[in-house]
Amino acid sequence: MKTPARGSLLSIEHLPTRDINAILKLARRMKPAHPQPLLRGKRVALLFYETSTRTRASFEVAAKSLGAITVLIQTSGSSIEKGESLLDTGYTLSAIGADVIVLRHPNSGAPNLLAQHLDIPVINAGDGMHEHPSQALLDAYTILRHKKKIAGLQVAIIGDIFHSRVARSNIHLLSKLGAKMTLCGPPELVPELATTLVPGLKLARHVEDAVRGADVVMLLRVQKERLAGLKLHAFDYIARYQMTPARLRLAKRDAILMHPGPAIRGMELEGDLADAPQSVIREEVRNGVPVRMAILARAVRKAR
Repeated sequence: MKTPARGSLLSIEHLPTRDINAILKLARRMKPAHPQPLLRGKRVALLFYETSTRTRASFEVAAKSLGAITVLIQTSGSSIEKGESLLDTGYTLSAIGADVIVLRHPNSGAPNLLAQHLDIPVINAGDGMHEHPSQALLDAYTILRHKKKIAGLQVAIIGDIFHSRVARSNIHLLSKLGAKMTLCGPPELVPELATTLVPGLKLARHVEDAVRGADVVMLLRVQKERLAGLKLHAFDYIARYQMTPARLRLAKRDAILMHPGPAIRGMELEGDLADAPQSVIREEVRNGVPVRMAILARAVRKAR
């Protein structure tokens, strides 16, 4: 197996802090409204084995904003439906001239496997229950647009921690930048083992305790079918963990409310809270474009 090509982005856990800061700095220079031909003539393959709206669309807009040519491959309508393996699909995309592959896959470790067999950069756009590096980077970028620095911030992460690749990437990134985090949710979805991910993580049994004094409140998607599989009732989750205006008021007055999406109104948060002044949920989506522009520029330019 080969060492992943320079410019690959496979995880936050193994990404040096200096690279995190470099990507965030580069993202601040990106101007999606003013196309920059940094990647003119380059080919970006979007290989998505799972459905996606925000990640797929923003990677495509990011690539085109940099002058790249994009090609989208999904399971439906491709040779994947016929049983072609991930590696063979990757070899095919490399053979037709892809300069970088952006991969979303339901199996943890799939981007790492692909990167170990190809000579071009691979970007992890979410793999199973493992990581979602670009989401964590855009979340950090968003936080820094409202806070002077991440070091010392109190961050409450609430919801399904166990299944969330977003949670894992954010926990690794925010801890590297010095944030203090508290996790909260049903015990079945927030195992105590989660505190071993990074030093200093705390667990809170009650959402009020997690939110009290927080600078950032980050909600995670909670799927009703997963609750049902654990014999948990949605109405019980709503009563105990749903973010409400009253609970949000326990955070600092200038706290921001985040959610990677899709946010289910009436489940993870009450009614119109997604549109409240403290909410930066839509801003997170918007910030995905400059951050993913930076990720692509870093990948393709380093691969030269």
